[in-house]
Amino acid sequence: MQKAIVITEQPVSVSVPVGYSFTLRCRAEACTSLQYQWFCQHQSVCCQIPGATEQDLLITAQQTQLYTCRINDLYKNAIFSNWVKVEVHQCVARGLLPQLWRGEPVIILNPIEQKVEVGKPLQLQCAAMGVPAPSFQWYRNGNVLEHQKKKKLWINHAKVSDSGTYLCCASNSHGEHWTNAVDIHVGEQSQPASGTCHSEKFFGEYSTDKIALLVGNNHYQHHPNLMAPVTDVFELSLLLKQLGFQVVSLLDLNKAEMTTAVSRFLQLLGKGVYAIFYYAGHGYEHSGRNYMVPIDAPQPYAPENCISVQRILQKMQQRQTALNLILLDTCRKWYNPECALSQVQPLEPWGNTVYGYATSEDAEAYELQDGEFSSGIFMKYLKKHILQEKKVTHMLEDVLEDIGRDPLVTGKQVMEIKHTLKEARALTDPICPSGAAALRWGRGHELLSEIVMFPCGARVELRFRQVFSNVIYVCAKLQAQPSHITDVRLLLCRPTERQDVTILKGSHPDHVESLLASVFKQEEQDCAFQLSGLQKTQTDVLLQLDLHYTQLSTKQRTCESLQKVLQKSLVAQLFSHRSSAQPSYQQTPASAGSLCLRDTSTSTVSGPKAQAPLRMGSGHSLPNSNPSNSCSEPEENDESNLSELCSALLRAGPGQDCP
Repeated sequence: MQKAIVITEQPVSVSVPVGYSFTLRCRAEACTSLQYQWFCQHQSVCCQIPGATEQDLLITAQQTQLYTCRINDLYKNAIFSNWVKVEVHQCVARGLLPQLWRGEPVIILNPIEQKVEVGKPLQLQCAAMGVPAPSFQWYRNGNVLEHQKKKKLWINHAKVSDSGTYLCCASNSHGEHWTNAVDIHVGEQSQPASGTCHSEKFFGEYSTDKIALLVGNNHYQHHPNLMAPVTDVFELSLLLKQLGFQVVSLLDLNKAEMTTAVSRFLQLLGKGVYAIFYYAGHGYEHSGRNYMVPIDAPQPYAPENCISVQRILQKMQQRQTALNLILLDTCRKWYNPECALSQVQPLEPWGNTVYGYATSEDAEAYELQDGEFSSGIFMKYLKKHILQEKKVTHMLEDVLEDIGRDPLVTGKQVMEIKHTLKEARALTDPICPSGAAALRWGRGHELLSEIVMFPCGARVELRFRQVFSNVIYVCAKLQAQPSHITDVRLLLCRPTERQDVTILKGSHPDHVESLLASVFKQEEQDCAFQLSGLQKTQTDVLLQLDLHYTQLSTKQRTCESLQKVLQKSLVAQLFSHRSSAQPSYQQTPASAGSLCLRDTSTSTVSGPKAQAPLRMGSGHSLPNSNPSNSCSEPEENDESNLSELCSALLRAGPGQDCP
């Protein structure tokens, strides 16, 4: 029986400057010797390349063409490789290409800033060279545009909500490079006054940026655990991203971590910014002062163990923001009335502040349990209305009315709204940056999938899902199993030396895991685990991937291992005392300190006798669902405390953008 010709290495498309020399490669296997013949196509004419009968085709780029390779065996069987494109750029600026270019992406055309009338087409274009040819991904306001993966971004009918900061990432196997960020303004065109030239005018309110910090405290050390904040923070983060907000969402923070997160949040606020601070967890109110309870607060707690909401709002106002929205999904019962109140200065009458309380004064906020998930009553109705294009106070009034009609909480929970908002600002307002946008807040967490190869030839895809800014879901999927092995089992092992990576216990992991299962239920995976509490990791995290299989020839059970390093996350850098400095907003997300993968050791193979016991850790092999697993003035409420911390962070020197 003849063995079919199998192509083991396909040629790849390239994008190069004119005159550049490179090689197209094609490899195949069969039971006989093979013959190769290369073809090219230009302007719909396909022709055989004389003398191109080797596996490698050396080309000096002259013009853009398509290439393919035909492979024949001695039985006159033939197969063609994939068609590949050799894109040749005729005009490339001198010095743009590095002297020792290895094929990494090089941007040769950046998008340009535009003003577009509502309903008109919007087109942005970029170009990049690379070997292999780069792939492209567009972003708006730091968020991925899922369907914009070409050099040209095209929107047929632009809307006001399409306004924002755009940039594109060009990437290949050698790395990635980002275009310049450009501001796009979409608005109505006004009729020109007599004696004036035509100009475009953008009506309505707009922000210079949108920044959000979401904190959900569920797993308390000295107080009853909560269930709803996990789901509420996750769902709100998705909705705010749809509105163009740069979002950082954090679970289970102690007092020091909450203070640091708020400090970094405040640093990013500036003139014209829309700022949202959302907190879900234990809290209380005393004489009009609201306090958030960190997970390490003692029992009973006092103001010095908690975080003052009014103090945060006061600091937000000092940043000259256009909108400050505080959403408190917490109880407001009075607590420890004998404790001294914190000294908070009155807010400035700037007319830019909105409070959304989940419940009224001296009342509790309730959770709604729906099967395996829990959600706060407040969030149940907030997510129903938050995407509405109306003034933020009117949107919250719709939420208030819906809560008031809910029979489950009638007479128990009534939302309260306080505000000084003098302008018709809505969360759907467009972003028209006046300077560099804070693209790093909420960015830098995204991890790209990666294919790893074991010595036996098995290919495994590693996937990373950022559920929260400090919680990562890691999973692995076997992509290609060699024919000489069987009974394959894949395991992800928890890095045992990382004791500061939290594997949450009690009720919390069940809710996170249920949430993960719900979000990623469509994805096939062989094994998975979650890493939580990433704000505590101040060093790289070791990840081990074990492949267990049986060799068909010897029937021996064998284990091969690969080790990878997850570099210190951006959220960990934000919480680092050594590297917490003012972020450089001029940098694109390409330089953000996202978790990166790099090999740390070669694979090891062991026979059945030498096989070590399996270390499951927080990982598990699917479908197993178990997880791999007298009051003084409050210190936090000292008026200079937050500003002093910000100053200390600035004095710390430049932070590491990429570890």
